[in-house]
Amino acid sequence: MTTNQDRFFRTRELDAVDMLPGIQRRAVWLDHVMLTFFTFQPGSLVPEHAHEHEQITVVTRGAMAFSLGSETRTLRAGEGVCIPPDVPHSARILDEETEAYDACSPPREDYKPTGASG
Repeated sequence: MTTNQDRFFRTRELDAVDMLPGIQRRAVWLDHVMLTFFTFQPGSLVPEHAHEHEQITVVTRGAMAFSLGSETRTLRAGEGVCIPPDVPHSARILDEETEAYDACSPPREDYKPTGASG
């Protein structure tokens, strides 16, 4: 969050970060959980990666091909995936602008602005 006192928020008013080409993120967090709001342009890619965090991803608009380990599924609005720590995962956005929410625990320090705290 922008300061420790900001407990109520509007998603569109959160600071946006251009994370990768065609991928924008906004985030809020507490000491033990982070919620990230993603907007993906058609055809954008989240390269395969793994991290120590538990993650739950839910698509809220559009569609993506999501790979978890060796399995790939198309996720559409209202569908999601639970990602255990250290499991490789990636995503390819399909033919329309797509939005998704990620919940991570513990919060991803690399998603916080420099100098930010819970």
